[in-house]
Amino acid sequence: MFKVRKVNPKATSEINTGFGVNSSDYGGRFLNKNGKPNIEKRGIGFLERTSWYHVLIELPRGKFALMILLFYFLINLLFGSFYFFAGVNHLSGVNAHSLFDEFSEAFFFSCETFTTVGYGKISPNSFITNSLAAFEALVGWSSFAVVTGLLYGRFSRPKAYIRFSENALLAPFHGGNAIMLRLAPFKNTTLTDAEAKLTLGLIVEDNGKMVNKFFQLALEYEKVNSLTLSWTVVHPITETSPFYNFTEEDFKNAQGEILVFIKAFDDMFSNIVVTRTSYKLSEVIIGAKFDPMYHRSKNENKTLLHLDKLNSFSKAALNFKSVPK
Repeated sequence: MFKVRKVNPKATSEINTGFGVNSSDYGGRFLNKNGKPNIEKRGIGFLERTSWYHVLIELPRGKFALMILLFYFLINLLFGSFYFFAGVNHLSGVNAHSLFDEFSEAFFFSCETFTTVGYGKISPNSFITNSLAAFEALVGWSSFAVVTGLLYGRFSRPKAYIRFSENALLAPFHGGNAIMLRLAPFKNTTLTDAEAKLTLGLIVEDNGKMVNKFFQLALEYEKVNSLTLSWTVVHPITETSPFYNFTEEDFKNAQGEILVFIKAFDDMFSNIVVTRTSYKLSEVIIGAKFDPMYHRSKNENKTLLHLDKLNSFSKAALNFKSVPK
């Protein structure tokens, strides 16, 4: 385990971070790249510790659509099997010449009942099939109510449509060096009053014990009035920075993580949206600077923002006066 020998005493330390202090109790990173805590909860049942609403709201669109189709197919397969084993003779209007025909008639009758379409070609004519049809209609009505609520929740949920650069950079800045990361909105949303907060989580030796210590990273600009283009968040490495005594070797080998918290106001929803991510120090590119990702259009009447260049960077010579070797 690499030990950081030099921690700047002038750096502002944070105590109530919610991530704990004992480094031996932690595995991997504090935050995953998608901003979710790198935590697995145990001790109670899976169903009890899982919020299915949150799972279904946050499910990717393709998987959500596939889940709805799969549920629709399986529930009708189940009820179609009930009608089939109850006997298609209990369904009026069935015209079948084989077991496959009988099952397909039962399956499509289930689809019509589940969706309350009811074409009328086939109808139940016994107590058991009428009971099945009534129960299936209730299940169908309830299911579509749940799906409608989920669809509304997915479309109406305020979300910060912001992407982060894949890497943070250690770049030259105003005669010294700085930690830089870049972000940009990628949807046709309007975000205002955006705020950034960076916290460094570092494993250091304290009284012979390895502990987690957290330091607030001062930024060149903590707020921007309007987040319409890209925003390069800059932490200048000054005498009050926890990185002040870091050598290039420290950046490569220290066990640390930069936690990024962004919040902004979405005027469409009239609500504050929040997003998070993190960069392990091993994900910091040393000696680089971001390439420009927006420029004026040829007819000079628009600004073109190239989102595919969000992580584009080039090599740059560092100034190690404030980061001594």
